[in-house]
Amino acid sequence: MAGLMETVDQRTQLVGENRLELLLFRLNGPQVYGINVFKVKEVLQCPQLTIFPKSHHVVVGVAHIRTGTIPIMDMGLATGSIPVGEPKECFVIITEYNMATQGFLVTGVERIVNMNWEEIHPPPKGTGREHYLTAVTEVEGSLVEIIDVEKILAEVSPSKEDISEDILETARADAPDEKPKVLIADDSKIARKQVAKCLEALGVEVTAMCDGREALEHLQEMASSGTNPSEYYAMMISDIEMPEMDGYTLTTTVRSDPNLRGMHIILHTSLSGVFNQNMVQKVGADDFIAKFNPDVLASKVAERIQVVKTQ
Repeated sequence: MAGLMETVDQRTQLVGENRLELLLFRLNGPQVYGINVFKVKEVLQCPQLTIFPKSHHVVVGVAHIRTGTIPIMDMGLATGSIPVGEPKECFVIITEYNMATQGFLVTGVERIVNMNWEEIHPPPKGTGREHYLTAVTEVEGSLVEIIDVEKILAEVSPSKEDISEDILETARADAPDEKPKVLIADDSKIARKQVAKCLEALGVEVTAMCDGREALEHLQEMASSGTNPSEYYAMMISDIEMPEMDGYTLTTTVRSDPNLRGMHIILHTSLSGVFNQNMVQKVGADDFIAKFNPDVLASKVAERIQVVKTQ
């Protein structure tokens, strides 16, 4: 497995080209699943695990890997299915999300495939709200399901979602007379819910889009109807990893459009471990913050609203 991941660093060259690479793996049965390589730190045979009493039922133990101890979650149990199998016969995908490291136990790891975000699509309509998919794609004629890891982590180890009272008080005291509007773009239902809850607590009116393509078309329709999006919205908060069009490409496209280039854009990402500040500057984003810290997000939004208020 080390050979599979040894060239991951070189793959960062894909950023900004609306491309990604998926690490394909299996749980139980023939279905193939995928996870973005940018989230993956390492793949290894499952090491010896230590069981922690009263831990969440999907956490099969903790493992000491390199210089730290991390939780190992059974990906089958985490997605509402059956356990993936005997840990010592399985593999662990070590990932970094939201500034935390965790491992996912899977039956087998296959290979890495290079794809365009346009080939990644939202889950089919009618699949309900309880599934653990953030997107689907097709590789060599077979359906690949991309797991919504943020949903899993929100259930296993919920993050703080409430804004500190002092930040709320300051924001409310400085709130403008007219309710500010913010556009958000994120393919994760959990992430959209978290961001909307945070912004609405500040008195902000939120418009949510499910991916970069949808957000771009929304802005273009506004402009074509005579509304200046950068005047209507105080800002746009965009995820980076999204089907159809990623946040980098969305930002680049907005900046190249004379009718949209004035948009204030913050990239909001769980790619904390491999985040490239130079790329953020290259595509023209105004700022970035790592998911999900409600106080940091609220402070950035309140700061921007104050700037708009004084203009």
